[in-house]
Amino acid sequence: MIRRVCVVGAGSIGSLFAAHLAQVAEVSVLTRRRAHAEALEREGLRVSGRSDLVGRVCASTEAADLGEQDLVILACKGVDLEGVAAGLEGAFVGATFVTVQNGLGAEEIVRRHGDWPLISGVTFMSGTRHSDTHVEYILDTPTWLGPYDAPLETVREAAALIALSGLRAEAFDDLRPAQWAKLIFNATVNAVAALTRLPHDFHYAENGLGELVHALVDEGKAVAAAAGVELREDPWQMNVHATKRGAAHYPSMLEDVEAHRPTEIELITGALVREAQRHAVSVPLHAALYALVRGKEASYA
Repeated sequence: MIRRVCVVGAGSIGSLFAAHLAQVAEVSVLTRRRAHAEALEREGLRVSGRSDLVGRVCASTEAADLGEQDLVILACKGVDLEGVAAGLEGAFVGATFVTVQNGLGAEEIVRRHGDWPLISGVTFMSGTRHSDTHVEYILDTPTWLGPYDAPLETVREAAALIALSGLRAEAFDDLRPAQWAKLIFNATVNAVAALTRLPHDFHYAENGLGELVHALVDEGKAVAAAAGVELREDPWQMNVHATKRGAAHYPSMLEDVEAHRPTEIELITGALVREAQRHAVSVPLHAALYALVRGKEASYA
C-alpha cells in the first residue's frame, strides 16, 4: 500500500499535491532551496481557495534525508526535469514515480536516470503560489493517471489515494487519449498566451483570436489522428469550458515569459511539431508559434 509519498518540486502543482496528500499519507517534499525546506518544516503547506487546509510535511533539499518512499510525484516543470531526474539517480529505490509534466516525453527523460516503475500523469488542476508555504487552489479539475510501465493496480491505488486526499483523480488503462488532448490544448493555449500576454479568458473562444485557437486545435487533432490516437476530450471544448469558469487563468508559459524564464515549449509545442513531422502532417500555425516562442526566449538576453 502507498503510505509514504514524496513530492519533488513545490511550485503550485507540487504544493497542491503535497498539502492534500498530507491529509491521508506521510508526505515529504524535495525542494531546491534550504530556506524553502525549512519554511515547509516549520509552517507546513497552507491551501486556500477551492480547499481550506494545512498539510504537515517533512522537507529537505537532499533526497537522502527523506528516507524510503512508496510513491514519488515529479512535480517540477518540464525544463527542469532532466536535472531533477539526474539528481535522483540511485535514490528512492523501490518507489514508483509519477510524471505530471505538460507535453510528451517526460517518461523517456526519467527513464534515462533510473529503472523506477513509471506512471504517466496528466493534471488539469491549477493554483497560484503566493509564498513558499501558501498556494491558492484555482481550478479543481482532475489528474489522470495511466501505466507507462508500472502495474495497473499501482496506478489505480495512486489515483485512489489522490482522490481520498480531496483532489480529483482517475486511472486509465491507456493514458494516450488524455495525454494528447491535454497536449493539443496546452500547445495552443500556452503558446498563444506567451505571445499575446493575455491570460486564458473569453478572448480565446471568440472573434479573431478564437478563430486562430480553433485552427490551432484542428491542426493538433489532425496530428493525433495520424498517430492513431482517439482523443478522450475535444481540446476546443476544453478551451471553451475553461474560459467560462470565472476568473481568467494564467498559463504557465505566460508566467515564464513575464519572468524571463525558459518555457516548456520543447515538451509541448515542440513535441507536437515533431510528431507532425514524423507523421507527415502539415502544422504551419503550430510551427510558427513554436518559432516565435523560441524567439521570445532568445530576446531575454
